[in-house]
Amino acid sequence: MKSHVQLFKTLADETRLRILMLLYAKGELCVCDIIAALLLPQSTVSRHLAYLKKSATVSDRREGLWIYYSINRNHQLMEELEPFLRKSLQGSSVAASDQNRLLHYDHNCA
Repeated sequence: MKSHVQLFKTLADETRLRILMLLYAKGELCVCDIIAALLLPQSTVSRHLAYLKKSATVSDRREGLWIYYSINRNHQLMEELEPFLRKSLQGSSVAASDQNRLLHYDHNCA
């Protein structure tokens, strides 16, 4: 039951939902990609990513200096919620804007 409560607390934040929608759409993103898409400071994005990681909704991997995040496919509840989240946020103008900014972002984290 505690894992369910933790997951729903995690999902109860707009910024974290925005991050999850980007990860569902793109599969894997580095922090600089997420910053560019959300137009938020690095500290804010990193704090929300840490919360998502603590709740095991995302996983990360290091490649050189960069850390890449993706949806934790081993989290059963996230797998079950994915269709619901995609469908319910499909018409979101905020999520569409985030994805559009990411699409036009020139990935250069250096």
